[in-house]
Amino acid sequence: MSDAIDLDRHVYGEPGAAITVVEYGDFECPYCGAAFPVLRKLIDGSDGRVRLIYRHFPVFTKHPYALTAALAAEAAGDRFWPMHDQLFKHQARLTDPDLAAYAAEAGVPDPQSVIGEEAQRFRPAVERDYTSGVSGGVRGTPTLFVDGRLYSGRVELGALRGTLGLGR
Repeated sequence: MSDAIDLDRHVYGEPGAAITVVEYGDFECPYCGAAFPVLRKLIDGSDGRVRLIYRHFPVFTKHPYALTAALAAEAAGDRFWPMHDQLFKHQARLTDPDLAAYAAEAGVPDPQSVIGEEAQRFRPAVERDYTSGVSGGVRGTPTLFVDGRLYSGRVELGALRGTLGLGR
């Protein structure tokens, strides 16, 4: 994983947590959709010891809506996490009208700002995430790094808790 990535962006959990899990994900990927509740339980049950950082890795060759979903999440600004959750809960429907509706549900003040030309200004952030993933060895999603090291285990709560030294 590249050290150049901004570790203060898209943090879920205690910002100063001792353990950092970085997820490279794709909002249209079914495996990322399955990992979403597991990672949420991991962070929520860690007593502030673990934080999650989300990075975009849209596999656009397989998932036609992955890039626009990533742009919509970025365009959601400080509503990133509520938008993230909406996208994973509804990952089978990621058209522009759907994205705008999810933005409204996530509390984005101008839901139309997450689609179309206005969302394109967030392309550099998504591209930086993708490039850092490629340079760090990401080949698919979800890919996790724990404190900078590639995690090769199953994205399952017990396995993750064991790897992180949190008990099972």
